[in-house]
Formats: sequence, structure tokens, C-alpha cells
Amino acid sequence: MRVLKAIVIFILVSVFLVGFAICAFPFIQNIVMDNQMRQEAQDFFDRMETDPTQTEPDATEDPTAPTEPTLPPREHEALWEDMLEYNYQIWEQKQAGLCDPWSYQQPSFTLGEYGLEDEVFGVISIPALDLEMPLYLGATSAHMAKGAAHLSQTSLPIGGINTNCVIAGHRGYNGAAYFRYVPELKPGDEVIITNLWETMTYVVTDTQIIKPNEVDQILIQEGRDMITLLTCHPYASGGKQRFLVFCDRVIEEGGTYEYN
Repeated sequence: MRVLKAIVIFILVSVFLVGFAICAFPFIQNIVMDNQMRQEAQDFFDRMETDPTQTEPDATEDPTAPTEPTLPPREHEALWEDMLEYNYQIWEQKQAGLCDPWSYQQPSFTLGEYGLEDEVFGVISIPALDLEMPLYLGATSAHMAKGAAHLSQTSLPIGGINTNCVIAGHRGYNGAAYFRYVPELKPGDEVIITNLWETMTYVVTDTQIIKPNEVDQILIQEGRDMITLLTCHPYASGGKQRFLVFCDRVIEEGGTYEYN
């Protein structure tokens, strides 16, 4: 009788522990994935260490004199120049290459070819959502699993007039939130992009729900310096629609960089 009772207790405890583990797994996985992405972002910031856009003032200059808009520094100059040319070309060609999943999934640049050891191009930060994710180039499945991803054949995230960088993120993945709460953003909320050269601040101006094939809604808009966040909608719907968040660059005193 005692043996039977012990077996019953063992089975009940085992069932409880298995049930608890099943319930707790998504929560634990969420924590692990969020921490992993935050660590990737922090590693990027650690590599940057100092703000590359800041330079020491010339002691002979009049500090009250008006200043011209400054260009980002020429660290990784070949990459910078090639990215400027890429953004210019897709604008001139009206983004003709944005025609199928293959065209926007494949990375437009491989950072390793320019001497960088990591394929993390930058960090996207959204204070209103307490969200910070590494940013990759090309919306491959591997990149999307590790963070946010730039859609190729849209403008690269380096800013400039006549650019619209589309950044995609899963609406929740592997138990972590990713872009799950992006639809909660409101006009005026900040979206901050830190790349290899500078930190750029954008503000939310509008949102829209579209069908997956409505490419026209994510094209460059003449005269604007934009980023567009993109994720699936509704949540857990299998990607029936897309939710877009349009953001415009904050122009600080002294102007912003423009390319000709």
C-alpha cells in the first residue's frame, strides 16, 4: 500500500513538474532571447566606445560663428562611399529591384568584405517600448532570428534626403517580443538608429496596415529622410498583413547630412 501511494505521489509530482516546465519555458526563453539581443547591441556599442561624430573644436575658431552641416567621419571609408552610392542608385532606378522576396532578403553588403569582424551593422532603439535590438543588413531568416533586419533594395540606414530604410522584425519569435509591440507606437515616439558612423533620431509620424504585396507603400518618398518599421499583422496570424510605422528624421540645429 505504501509503495502504491509513493508511486502515485511520484507520478503527481512528475506531472506537476512537467506542466510547470512547459508553462515556464516560453517565459524563460523570452528572457534568454531578450538578453541575447541586448548583449549583441551592447557589444556593438562597446566596439564604438566613443561617438565617432564628435571632434575636438579648433581652438582658433570663433565658437559663436555659425557652423556648416558636418559629414560623418571617414572611418571605413570604402564602405561609407559604397553605401552612399547604393542609396543613390536605388533612388535613381526607382527601386526597380524590389520585386520579389529574394531581392530584399539577400544582404546588400557583407561587412566582412570591408574588414569588419561582425555582421551587426548597428542598433535600433525604441525607448517607448524599452526595445533595443542589433540591426543586420538583409532580411534573411538567420538575421531575422537574431534581431532586426534592413530590407535590401530599400535605403541603407545611414540617413540622407531621398532615403527610406525599411527595417523588418518578427512579431514575436522564439518566445521573445522582437517587434511584437511596435503597433503600440504613437506619433512623436522616437526610433533611434546607431550605425558605424553616427546616431540618428527619427520620430513616428504615421502607421498603416497593408497587404504583403503592396510594395508601393514602402518606397522612397522624395525629399524625405525616413525609416519604416515593418512587421506581420495581426499578431500570430501567419503574416496575412503587414504593419508599417513611418518615421521621419529629426533635423537638429546645424542640419543633417545630405548627398547629391
